[in-house]
Amino acid sequence: MKNDGGGIKNHKVVSHEEWLAARTAFLAKEKEFTRLQDQLNQEQRELPWEAVRKEYVFEGPDGKQTLAELFDGRSQLIVYHFMFEPGAKAGCPHCSLRADGFNGIGVHLKQRDVTMIAVSRASYGKLAAYQKRMGWNFKWVSSSDTDFNFDYHVSFTPEEFTKKKAFYNFKIQDPQAPEREGHSVFYKDESEAVLLLMLRPGKRQAEHPLSLPGPGAQGPG
Repeated sequence: MKNDGGGIKNHKVVSHEEWLAARTAFLAKEKEFTRLQDQLNQEQRELPWEAVRKEYVFEGPDGKQTLAELFDGRSQLIVYHFMFEPGAKAGCPHCSLRADGFNGIGVHLKQRDVTMIAVSRASYGKLAAYQKRMGWNFKWVSSSDTDFNFDYHVSFTPEEFTKKKAFYNFKIQDPQAPEREGHSVFYKDESEAVLLLMLRPGKRQAEHPLSLPGPGAQGPG
C-alpha cells in the first residue's frame, strides 16, 4: 500500500469471502492481545506506590496551592505535564492537540473521584493567556517556583540536555528535548498523605509497562 499524499494507492482488494477469512484470522490476534493487555493492566494496578515527601506549591486560577490542595476534595489526581517552558511564547503543538480534548472530560472524571489538571513550568500569566487564546477551561497551574517537573523527570537541566544524559523513561538516556510531556497519577489517603501511583512519559517515547497515555493507555484502576 502506498500513500503519496494524494490518497491510498495499490491496496489489495479481494472478494468478501477472502476479506472475511483475513478479518477472522486477525480477530483471533486481537483477542489474544486484549487478554495480554488485561493481564498487564492487572500487574500495573498491583505495583507498589511511592510516598510524596516533598512540598510543592503551584500557582493557578485559585492562587497558590499545594499538591494536596490540587486534589480539590477528591482522592485521585491526574497531572498532565504540558510542555511549556518559561521562555516559550506558546505551548507545545503536540500537547495543545491533546489538550483540545480536556474540556469535556472533567465532569466524567469527577464522577469517579478523580481530578485532572495540567502543569507547566511557564509562568501562570503565560498559561492563562494561552489558555484563553485556545478556548480551554480545564485547570492549568504553573510549577515555575518548584522542582516538580524535574523531580518527575519531564524537565531537564541545560547540562543534561547538552550532554544528552538525563534520567528519562526510567533510565539514563538522551531526553531529546529540554521538556517532555506525560502523566503522573497521585492518590490522597484518609490521613491526607499523597502517594504517587504511576508515572508515564508521553507517547513520543518508548512505551513502558508502568505507564499512563500513549497508545492503549490505562487510567487509575
